Amino acid sequence: MPETNIVIGGRQFEVACQEGEESYLQAAAKMLDDEAQVLSDQVGRMPEARMLLMAGLMLADKTASVEDRITEIRSELAEREAELAGLRGTVVEPERVEVPVIPQAVNDTLAEIAARAESLAAEVDEKVGG
Repeated sequence: MPETNIVIGGRQFEVACQEGEESYLQAAAKMLDDEAQVLSDQVGRMPEARMLLMAGLMLADKTASVEDRITEIRSELAEREAELAGLRGTVVEPERVEVPVIPQAVNDTLAEIAARAESLAAEVDEKVGG
């Protein structure tokens, strides 16, 4: 079992860990040291046991807060999954969009009617005016 030196609150400790777990131990020690540094900055030097206890409690408080948030998020996720499960059997009709298109035959017929109307109007003008 490898032994590793860690520093917490400016104090060095030698601890043992499982083979291959050294990096995890160093990361955990860094988190505890960060909390101990906050304590040291606020309170100053204190006995080792008290410093470790307070730093551990501060980390536990942060962990509890994160766990509470995870529980909330899991609950929200379960609600959304239930909503989706309820919608799976539902067929959602796509919105129908219609674009007006006038067939060319209608356009041709309207153009022919317009030409006849103009011709008739011209004849009426000639007879009335002339």
